[in-house]
Amino acid sequence: MGLPSEQAVVEELGTAFSALSEQIGKVIVGQHEVVEQLLIGLFSRGHCLLVGVPGLAKTLLVSTLARILDLSFKRIQFTPDLMPADITGTDILQDDPQAQRRQFVFLPGPIFANLVLADEINRTPPKTQAALLEAMQERQVTAAGHRHALPEPFFVLATQNPIEQEGTYPLPEAQLDRFLFQVRVSYPNRDEELAIMKQTTGTQQAEVEHVLSAERILHLQELVRQVVVADHVFEYAADLVRATRPGENGTLPFIKQQVSWGAGPRASQYLILASKARALLHGRLHATTADLRALALPVLRHRVLTTFHADAEGVSADDIVNRLLDSIPTPQAKAAATLK
Repeated sequence: MGLPSEQAVVEELGTAFSALSEQIGKVIVGQHEVVEQLLIGLFSRGHCLLVGVPGLAKTLLVSTLARILDLSFKRIQFTPDLMPADITGTDILQDDPQAQRRQFVFLPGPIFANLVLADEINRTPPKTQAALLEAMQERQVTAAGHRHALPEPFFVLATQNPIEQEGTYPLPEAQLDRFLFQVRVSYPNRDEELAIMKQTTGTQQAEVEHVLSAERILHLQELVRQVVVADHVFEYAADLVRATRPGENGTLPFIKQQVSWGAGPRASQYLILASKARALLHGRLHATTADLRALALPVLRHRVLTTFHADAEGVSADDIVNRLLDSIPTPQAKAAATLK
């Protein structure tokens, strides 16, 4: 690409990011890091799992994003009695007046939308959770032996409550791995909580405007893949992900004690893709190790399985990833140490 087109790429995605953030800010107070991670997921063509206690506006954030984007939107409230066909759709028998006979017609389920909110995804049995696997990975649904393509773009945002586990079904690792990010939604600070009270207890309702169409989102997703990544950034991503695996040669001692299973190759791919999107959002056409480090937690926290020893000591996956970031030097740090 020549310089004018490079500048145009940066300006186009930067303008879209600013417009989206401005519209979301009309409804959602604070949560800037969460909003950025969701938008990175959108432009990286990945799915996100939002984890937070009730009342932190997780559902409102997703529905607001749907209102801002000119996309079809469906909300699925997961319950213990939800069946796979309730999500994917099913074949129904209908009369065909022209052919004068009955035939099966596929009735699409709520998964057939650009933006799907899977609310409280851990409240439905594994059989129904598994119905999302093909949709999330292959972007298609198979019913009665026939494949049905999902609309593009296709983006699943799932929510989960981390404290109320009675009667829930933890997501299997295979499905967790389909999520680009696990986004932690934390409590607001005092000023933000005051602003939330003032904004939500009055009579005025915030009006948001459409910012991006489906065609433009697909175009921006292609632009993300054009971002340049240097070899040392690829190597650092590989070093980080491989360091989470207790069976690797040269694994750090605390990993062998505290991790039962580490992240797979999909984590490396997602780290690079998400870093490309973050670079563009910050006005750069090249991803850096700083982008990798900024996104290591949301990419790795749900792919690092802790041991009983770690659980007993209160060590979380976040603690392990943060310790890895402190333990594994960047290529720049290695080069600086060599020069000393």
